[in-house]
Amino acid sequence: MKFENCSSSDLYVLAEEIKKETFELDTFSINPYSFVCASAYDTAWLAMIEDLCGVNTQQPLFRGCIDWILSNQNVVEGLWGNHGDENEGETLTSTLACVVALRKWNIGSLHISKGKRYIERSMERIIGEYCKRGSYPRWLVLMFTGLLELAQQLGLHFFFSTRVKQMINDLFFRRQEILHQELLVDDRCNRQPLLAYLEVLPLTLYAENQEDIIGKLDDLDGSLFQSPSATAAAFMLSRHTKCLAYLQSLLQRCPHGVPQIYPLSEEFMKLSLINIMHNFGLGEYFSKEIDHFLFQIHKSYESEDVERMPIWSKVDQLHKDSLKFRLLRMNGYNVLPGKEIILKCIYTHKYYTITICFSYKFYAESFCWFLNDEEIQNHLKTNIEHLFLVMLSVYRATDLIFPEESELEKAKELSRKFLEKNEFMDEKMVSSSHIKHEMSTPWMARLKHLDHRMWIEDRDSNVISIGKASSIRIHADKLTHLASRNFELRQAVYRREMEDLTKWVKKWGLSDIGFGREKTTYCYFAASSSTSLPFESAANVRKLMAKSGILITVADDFFDEEGSPDELEALTEAVQRWEGKELKGYGKIIFKALDNHLKETAETYRNQHGTDITNHFRNIWGETFESWLCEAKWSKKGHIPSMEEYLRNGIISTAAHTIVLPISCLMESCFPQHKLKPGNYDNITTLLMTITRLLNDLQSYQKEREQGKINSVLLNMRSHCSFKIEDSIAYIEKIIESKRREFVEYVLMDELSDLPKPCKDIHMSVCKIFDMFFNKKNRYDSDTEMLQDIKKALYDPVNIRRLS
Repeated sequence: MKFENCSSSDLYVLAEEIKKETFELDTFSINPYSFVCASAYDTAWLAMIEDLCGVNTQQPLFRGCIDWILSNQNVVEGLWGNHGDENEGETLTSTLACVVALRKWNIGSLHISKGKRYIERSMERIIGEYCKRGSYPRWLVLMFTGLLELAQQLGLHFFFSTRVKQMINDLFFRRQEILHQELLVDDRCNRQPLLAYLEVLPLTLYAENQEDIIGKLDDLDGSLFQSPSATAAAFMLSRHTKCLAYLQSLLQRCPHGVPQIYPLSEEFMKLSLINIMHNFGLGEYFSKEIDHFLFQIHKSYESEDVERMPIWSKVDQLHKDSLKFRLLRMNGYNVLPGKEIILKCIYTHKYYTITICFSYKFYAESFCWFLNDEEIQNHLKTNIEHLFLVMLSVYRATDLIFPEESELEKAKELSRKFLEKNEFMDEKMVSSSHIKHEMSTPWMARLKHLDHRMWIEDRDSNVISIGKASSIRIHADKLTHLASRNFELRQAVYRREMEDLTKWVKKWGLSDIGFGREKTTYCYFAASSSTSLPFESAANVRKLMAKSGILITVADDFFDEEGSPDELEALTEAVQRWEGKELKGYGKIIFKALDNHLKETAETYRNQHGTDITNHFRNIWGETFESWLCEAKWSKKGHIPSMEEYLRNGIISTAAHTIVLPISCLMESCFPQHKLKPGNYDNITTLLMTITRLLNDLQSYQKEREQGKINSVLLNMRSHCSFKIEDSIAYIEKIIESKRREFVEYVLMDELSDLPKPCKDIHMSVCKIFDMFFNKKNRYDSDTEMLQDIKKALYDPVNIRRLS
């Protein structure tokens, strides 16, 4: 693989180069427009504006826009814009706009010729694809017909087939319908108003509505709906000074091609950039910058008067607020979907005091205000095919629900309902794969390493919004390059660690033990893919984590399937005494491998922190073996425990704490050692143990019922006479969801637990592993279910498809 000889230091050098180009390192400030991909369509419209103050009026006012067009044509295919199957309609209109702009000034004849050939060659395929879908997009109808009319006025003639000419006639017929049905500005209309497409509307509409159009110019910036192309048209028609000031300001900030929308929110751009870095798994390279940005954003929060905003501004605000909420909460900031304020009015009498409390809720640092806004809900519902990125941001924010957050529950339900509308879930649509992934696989059941790969490979991972005709993107090519190198270097490191682990398993006889499940690859895959630990310094952590999983699987199978009562008693006693000389057969193999693993773990801790906590580790393993023996005895005697008795033992026998606590100690020297003692675990550890036990039970109850064993699903059905199995499953799922929300709060909020953050993160990783293995089915017990994910995590090179 091409990155085998690359080191992490090489990647840090690359990251520093990106920082120098991106940030002013002393202040961490950014120019948000330096991140946004230019719009060829909007730049072309600014290029068409005449300089009426010059000696020769046949000169462009903004020559730099003409130069941008000449420098940014795809010389091979002759097009302008973002090339790709999903963007060909936008490419068609952008190319036509650029050809028209050049023709207007009789500049770039070769560029015009290549652009014309692209349009003539591609028209039937692109428009035909929309015909197959059953309708033409409104934006395409308006833009293409308006531009084609302008091209004909300038003497540009295209050679189209008879079929294409019929398609064009259909487009003009559809435009007439739109112009007849819609008002120029309709405050009751949920979608972007017709006036936002002023540049391609018939001149008669402007003549009839000139005063109304000028009246719609934004009082703050002089734009028409923050659209450079529409404002350029307004200026060409009116020569209004407010429009000119807007356009001059735009080109001062964006001299190298203009965006689809101006102005842009700097805060939204920072949030989007942080989001991309998180999605790509680049947090370790930009941690200082990310921390600084989030601190700034949290500190500078000001409540927005959403009620007074126009609908399109509300949509932008919702997108920004939901993204802000998720990133701040994910990084430990105490942000709430709604805050309840208690106002107290105290009246004191000679003999008594009366306190009257008034309670009301307000939303701060939140996005849940939209739940009480019928206008935006109707707008989202009507225009979900254009606003799905906003709803996806809302849905992702609701992954982080804490207990008693009913607003987030409602937001999750509503956003899911909108996103599940089948009519817009087209495979070719931006982010459709992500929407389906979010819908089918819960956040807690997804591993970081695989999620990073998905985002790196997605050509639309840098899309932050949808403009009039196409997606608005962040320049992310260098971040994508860094992320792909980082991912493939991790793969190389992980494969070497996997080889070492396989040798260890063979050395101690665990791979040829002859019974149960051989899960070396599964365990290492889970350990490496669930965390974002440094890939070089944390090698021991990943391997020791995987070894714990391997040993737990082998020992659990021995207790469930192979060992006689005497062998199980002997092995349990040996682990509790930590003396295995008398053991024989499989018990001896398991104990010797376990002894080696524990010594390695204790030695690693001692080398890092200078103290010996071997006995703590032994006690945790001893407790786990004792719980397995208890279950074996229950099964042999046919004992049916109470739910309380079962869970008291069951949360230990699932052995999640046996993995997470020793690893947590390796992560932080300040791990409170008293929380390693059985019965004295931190709440976050107990929650993890409970969740993982119940997750396991949901997928194993059928097998255990056939074997005459018991678990929480079966016990719950026994204790409720009216319950069917599906009722019991639903009941346990409800408990899991409640515990999971509490667990997430403990992980993310500092004040609930004194465990260091790296230890909390390891708890979260182990919880995600169990959620992944037991999401809807028992993937751990399958020999084939995990193979594709393992290949993607450890072996297959990253496949990057980027727009040309």
